[in-house]
This record gives sequence, structure tokens and C-alpha cells, in this order.
Amino acid sequence: MGSIAVCPGSFDPVTLGHLDIITRGSKVFDKVIVSVLHNRNKQPLFTIEERIELLKQTTKEIPNVEVDHFNGLLIDYVKKKKANAIIKGLRAVSDFEYELQMASINRKLDEDVETFFMMTNNNYSYLSSSIVKELAKYHASVNDLVPEIVEEALRKKYAFSN
Repeated sequence: MGSIAVCPGSFDPVTLGHLDIITRGSKVFDKVIVSVLHNRNKQPLFTIEERIELLKQTTKEIPNVEVDHFNGLLIDYVKKKKANAIIKGLRAVSDFEYELQMASINRKLDEDVETFFMMTNNNYSYLSSSIVKELAKYHASVNDLVPEIVEEALRKKYAFSN
């Protein structure tokens, strides 16, 4: 069995920071499953289907990346996909504190699944989907923060706002 990693997130929307982690992860693992989490605690701008399609479009040039979605516990999904690793991108110390807790509980639930933390590229250390949405909402340029297809999708979402 080859190495399979799950790269989970809300990806609302996918940013260049996300793509950096996905691309780098695809060089380490035989297969990377980028999986959109349905987070009941968030009100997403894009539907699950829209986020999946944006991810498929933006990762289509990476042959060992698959796009999927899940509900429930990440560790259950990882087991279902027969993955042996989780990839998480870190921007700051505050990310690490939360992700360390999640990695620890996942390890408790299944000691055969490892979590790999990847430090974000310095060019994207300030970048989040929330910041992108806030900028796009007020029609500020996001062309150096997201792929072109995502920028277009954001324009359409916010075309009639304000």
C-alpha cells in the first residue's frame, strides 16, 4: 500500500496558501485526498459542491490529488479512505495550538494515523479564506491570493452586494 494522506479543510474558498500545502504534500505522499469538511459551526459562502468543483479545477494538474468531502469525525473519514496520514498547514503559533490538540485526539483514536504539519510559505502566512472573502465582499483585488477561477467565482457571489 502506498502512502495516502488526507488534507482536510473548509476551503471556503480555496486560496493560494491552500494550494501551496496541497502541492507540497503531493510531492511527499503517493496520493493526497483533499477533503472539504462540512462544518456546522460556519456559514459558508460557497456550497460543498461549489468548493469541490473549485478544488477540482485548481488541482487538476496534480495527478495524485483527489477531491472529496466528508461529515463527522476526521479520523473516521481517514480510516474509511485507508489513509495513513493527515496533512495540516500552519500559518502561526495560534494555528499550532489548535492543530496540536486535534492531532493528539486523532492519535488517541487511531495510533496508526500520523499528522504532518507543514509550515506555510512565507508569502501566504497572513492569508486565510476569511480575509479573502472580506476583501472580495468590498470588491478589493484578490488576484494574488486565489487562483483566477476562484477570483471569478467570488466576483459572481458578490456581484449584487453592497
